[in-house]
Amino acid sequence: MPALNLDTDADQIAERLTSAGTLLVACLCAEWCGTCRDYREGFDLLADAHPDICFAWIDIENQADRFDDLDVENFPTVLIEDAVTTRFFGTVLPQTSIVARMLTDLSALPGVVGAPKIRPALVAA
Repeated sequence: MPALNLDTDADQIAERLTSAGTLLVACLCAEWCGTCRDYREGFDLLADAHPDICFAWIDIENQADRFDDLDVENFPTVLIEDAVTTRFFGTVLPQTSIVARMLTDLSALPGVVGAPKIRPALVAA
């Protein structure tokens, strides 16, 4: 299944994230960003390869009211979050192999101090 889009699939995202064991991988992007649009196909393929993970495509400009405290400086920004902590939050090169590598060993991502947690806002959809 390709990544869920928060603009159209908010209920499905909320449903998937009600299970505490579901990992969230979100791409925070903007429709006007050409790099993000190019990254989308690879992100969808990554979601297809990991059906047990909730992959979400979030246009932060369309969702500004929901994430008003979220500070995204560059695109694409990826957030990897479990039920306890944000494992990764940062800009990545538009190569899905980077995220794929992070997903192979979450223990190498001990958590990011001060990083946002977006799961509560997504579950409250």
